[in-house]
Amino acid sequence: MAVDWSEVTAIATSILAIGLLGAIGAAVFAAQQVREARRTREAHMAAEFFRRWNEDALVETRRMVRRFKSAEDLRDAFTGYVAADAPEAYVLLRELDYFEQLAALDSQRAFDLELIKLLLGRTLIERWEMWAPAITEAYGPGVYPMFEGLVDKLRRALDDPALKNDPSA
Repeated sequence: MAVDWSEVTAIATSILAIGLLGAIGAAVFAAQQVREARRTREAHMAAEFFRRWNEDALVETRRMVRRFKSAEDLRDAFTGYVAADAPEAYVLLRELDYFEQLAALDSQRAFDLELIKLLLGRTLIERWEMWAPAITEAYGPGVYPMFEGLVDKLRRALDDPALKNDPSA
């Protein structure tokens, strides 16, 4: 009995095709699993990060910032606290550091900008506007560059009217 090599080749090709389809299916499934794991990790990280916003230390800082009626009042008080190395300076720095950390996470794509936009959006922009004169007066320009950069991204994402008045934007 002679072996028909064309039949053997056809059977081997069919088996190879089935194996290839199985491998492609497994790769697609693995990619979906990786994507889901990443989304879950991001959600946990975001929940933890935003939980910090309501911890006593940051609540104390937000209350302290709210006492100032204007950015100029905050600037004057903050520069005085920094110059005197007063405990109030360190309490206030918590908020700036929090926003800088948030911006760093955004820059590394650990957070989705849409999530930041939904949860903080204009609040983050308003906080920057409140803090910018104080930061510049106490430390000079460019001290919280990631916070400032995140605010710029949010302004563009929210189509902030302040951008229309700023020729450098």
